[in-house]
Amino acid sequence: MESVVFFDKIPIDPPREKIYQRLGYKQKTTAITAKQYEETDFHINEAASLIDLKGMHLRLKINHNDGEKIFLSDDLIFSSKKLSVFLRNCREAILMGATAGNAIMEAIKEKTRHDDLSVAVVYDAAASEMTDAALDWIMDYVNQTLRREGKVLLPRRFSAGYADFSLEHQKTIHEKLQMNKFDVKINPSLILVPEKSVTAIGGIC
Repeated sequence: MESVVFFDKIPIDPPREKIYQRLGYKQKTTAITAKQYEETDFHINEAASLIDLKGMHLRLKINHNDGEKIFLSDDLIFSSKKLSVFLRNCREAILMGATAGNAIMEAIKEKTRHDDLSVAVVYDAAASEMTDAALDWIMDYVNQTLRREGKVLLPRRFSAGYADFSLEHQKTIHEKLQMNKFDVKINPSLILVPEKSVTAIGGIC
């Protein structure tokens, strides 16, 4: 049985272009002054200093894919026609997760409590995009290993709650990835806590 690989520190810079896009800025159509750029960049950097990116992944063999369910090693079964199609040419899969930590969420709440909503929005966008970028980083890391085996990860990833892949599976993924190790919990609504935590499935071809 494969073991979970943990990353105590994921070293990435804020993906500024994506953060600005999340904030609603469009390069050719949104007018923004130099001062606004300076202030926004300052708050992005503030957010980045509060974000502590951690992550993990687990490599699993696909024993069978019948088009409706995927049977993986470690007695794991996922029910989803869309996921079955996504993994149809794969013999292995990767479960992965990442979190931005608690400090940034506390900072967002603090800014909101003090009605500093513009800064809270920037913090939120930075945390969302950096957490997503952490999954990209994990995929790049895994691909380096896979290339030596003549294999590659699919460029896209699939998450619980998307299409017919029920959010119920989030609980299983959280457990398999041992996300509690990094203080990531899951609430009764199957939402990961802290909020800026994500999971996904990748396919190995």
